[in-house]
Amino acid sequence: MIETIKEHLAEVERFSSTSSDEIETFRIKYLGKKGLLNTFFAEFKNVPNGEKKEFGQVINQLKSAATEKVNTLKEALENQVEPEGKFGDLTRPGEPIEIGARHPISIVKNQIIDIFSRIGFNVSEGPEIEDDWHNFTALNLPEYHPARDMQDTFFIQTDPDILLRTHTSSVQVRYMESHKPPIRTISPGRVYRNEAISARSHCFFHQVEGLYVDKNVSFADLKQTLQYFTSEMFGKSKIRLRPSYFPFTEPSAEVDVYWGLETETDHRMTKGTGWLEIMGCGMVDPNVLKNCGIDPEVYSGFAFGMGIDRIALLLHQISDIRLLSENDVRFLEQFKSAL
Repeated sequence: MIETIKEHLAEVERFSSTSSDEIETFRIKYLGKKGLLNTFFAEFKNVPNGEKKEFGQVINQLKSAATEKVNTLKEALENQVEPEGKFGDLTRPGEPIEIGARHPISIVKNQIIDIFSRIGFNVSEGPEIEDDWHNFTALNLPEYHPARDMQDTFFIQTDPDILLRTHTSSVQVRYMESHKPPIRTISPGRVYRNEAISARSHCFFHQVEGLYVDKNVSFADLKQTLQYFTSEMFGKSKIRLRPSYFPFTEPSAEVDVYWGLETETDHRMTKGTGWLEIMGCGMVDPNVLKNCGIDPEVYSGFAFGMGIDRIALLLHQISDIRLLSENDVRFLEQFKSAL
């Protein structure tokens, strides 16, 4: 029996494994309730008295060796560092995903598009690099026309006929050239003017211009359309139209909305009058229709245009227009809750 125990002792010393299942099987074999050690201890009473001392010593050696082997292998298994997979530890929690935010220009532009789409206006777009015909001449601004001085223009040096568009009215010209009335479209986009950059003006900004051409379109239709827009956009339904001048519309008007004088901010924005200018408008000049291939004897229309940047400054109480283009994350994160 003693020789059998010594053989198991040698087997314990030789055993090695990196498998948790094999180590557990080994533990049960020797140290479990029905393991070999308990069997050998049960045989102790049958051992002759002269061999009991040596028999007990060998059993204790086997027990210590088996216990030490199990503990050593388990500890090595726990400390083992598994090589990282292609994507690292897949059980780790993912990196937090920052919630993005729409730019205030996009927020206001989408609101304007949504409002006019409810009354049948579609969206038209055109190139930011334009030719003289679409940006000026077709809009009743022939070469050397004094009204061209109303806009300081970025011309392309290599070709004086090519420029950065000064308004999105050029998109309306292109749309009228390729579509027959009835026409009902708005043209949002970025425009460029050679102006000094300050808190209130920039050399590029965003406009949205609207155009409606059909039979028997009147100034009353224009006024009702703008009244609907101001009511939906600002929650203000009281507007006024002041006579003005634009080369491509006749008659022309500036549109003011009554903002009110309820707060100190209202007083500051409206300069104490309660009225706030938001856009220009007018009936499309017959020459413009003719230049675009539309018979002014049959059709008439109205047009309007507003600055998206100015409305964004107004609605979100932004004090400096330069903030809209400086990509300051601290500024942009304020609009996470906006639409």
